Amino acid sequence: MQTKYSIVKQAIKSKILDGTFQPHQKISSESELMKQFNVSRHTVRLAIGELVNQGWLYREQGAGTFCADRSKEENGQVPQNQKNIAIITTYISDYIFPSIIRGAESYLSQNGYHVSLFSTNNDHENERRFLEKILTQHFDGVIVEPTKSAISNPNINYYLNLERQNIPYIMINAYYDELEPLSITVNDELGGLKQTEHLIELGHENIVGFFKNDDGQGAKRMKGYLKAHRKHSLPINPNNIVTYRTEDKYHKPIEELEKLLALPEKERPTGLVCYNDELAITLLDVLRKRELQIPKDISIVGFDDSFLAEVSEVKLTTIKHPQSELGKKAAELILELVRDKNSNRQKMKETINSYVFEQELVIRQSTAKLNK
Repeated sequence: MQTKYSIVKQAIKSKILDGTFQPHQKISSESELMKQFNVSRHTVRLAIGELVNQGWLYREQGAGTFCADRSKEENGQVPQNQKNIAIITTYISDYIFPSIIRGAESYLSQNGYHVSLFSTNNDHENERRFLEKILTQHFDGVIVEPTKSAISNPNINYYLNLERQNIPYIMINAYYDELEPLSITVNDELGGLKQTEHLIELGHENIVGFFKNDDGQGAKRMKGYLKAHRKHSLPINPNNIVTYRTEDKYHKPIEELEKLLALPEKERPTGLVCYNDELAITLLDVLRKRELQIPKDISIVGFDDSFLAEVSEVKLTTIKHPQSELGKKAAELILELVRDKNSNRQKMKETINSYVFEQELVIRQSTAKLNK
């Protein structure tokens, strides 16, 4: 359990790291901090004293306590030959992430950079902690996969502070739209359209789409699903769109599919469009328990062409994800920014562009023409 003074200390430190307190700006008074954290003056003084000793703050007699300018101090402590890149992803060892990380790490290592990996587990608090760590240590650049990119992010100030400190960063797989960062992504909307259109062209009309809605990828894949229906003049049944959050991914899609399969036979879906291969494999288990045959009774399409697409006895039709190519492309881009980081940031954005991988469908055994 954290002590009261360490909570106050960490809160002040966080405000420095997210840019709320700028160098030489006066911080909140002792009385204001006492009121904010409901602690004694002794606790506040203890927290401030440690931060002063550690070089985060400085005092001016009769004027108050101020945020220190750590940039010169930090730069002076870093060996000139030290080259570090941070990679923040939602996961490290799961699903397609090892391939993405290997693609980036291999290229960066070849170019003499040490790579530090951080996994947020798709949690904003973890993202904040890692950004604070990056801002207090020496990193030449940062590759970030955003956390819950479809919803408002509480850590935007940390990215703005990266910009203020001239630490280049790029985003992969998705991006925080308000920051307009350079990014390496896949065309998720096109992928969602191709998933759905494939089933429509096989004669399916009652198609259920499962989409994770706290990540930007899910919103775009759902947009593709809707576009495919409109393109083929098929009515969209709102009950055929299942959305879920990261926290619900292990139970909500299963529960919703169980409800749909409990409908009278003529009302049951004949095709499933899945947010990714991981979900598709999970839903295949539900279909097997119902003794439904794939693709005879129901067709299913995944996304990402992960290793999971071929480990099941039913090989998945899916959308290809570049994985290691995306990782390498991200590494190339961040090093280009690192080399040019003394240039004007706006000029960099005009000469260095984001990159979008186009999507292609990989047809295997999990889809077939509808038997009418």
